[in-house]
Amino acid sequence: MNWYVLYTKPRNEKIVAESLQNIGLETYCPVLKTERKWSDRKKMVEEPLFRSYVFVRLEEHLRNKVFAVPGVVRYLFWLEKPAIVKDKEITTIKNMLSDFEHSDILTEQFEAKDRIKLKSGPLMDIEGRVKYQNGHKIEVLLPSLQLKLVVDTRRTKVSKLGKGS
Repeated sequence: MNWYVLYTKPRNEKIVAESLQNIGLETYCPVLKTERKWSDRKKMVEEPLFRSYVFVRLEEHLRNKVFAVPGVVRYLFWLEKPAIVKDKEITTIKNMLSDFEHSDILTEQFEAKDRIKLKSGPLMDIEGRVKYQNGHKIEVLLPSLQLKLVVDTRRTKVSKLGKGS
């Protein structure tokens, strides 16, 4: 079975993940705990780490089953095929969310530059690309997800493998 990336309607990630679980599919919707401020109060809320993305693990022949759930838009494609995420990458995301302060984790779209390999921390031995470094923060790209994560280099050692294309 493979992990696939579903693209959802905006602000439907958690609802889609729960609905997919209700029909018997294994899902993962990583969330960040962030503090929201209103004029009269503050509250901790869970927001999806990857906006409009939900991971679903299933057999290829069952891929159309997800479209029975409201809020599912399409699969994310990479090189004209549905994007497949490795178990190791899902585990890495889970480890990162449990080992790092959620306020230190940011995500956004990227453009590739230098290739790197992380040498310590929960992302150890993961190769990626760097968009840029700002002080102790390095933006690590996960190509299979077309996303980048901002990692604090005071906690993670990084070695340069060479220039990207």
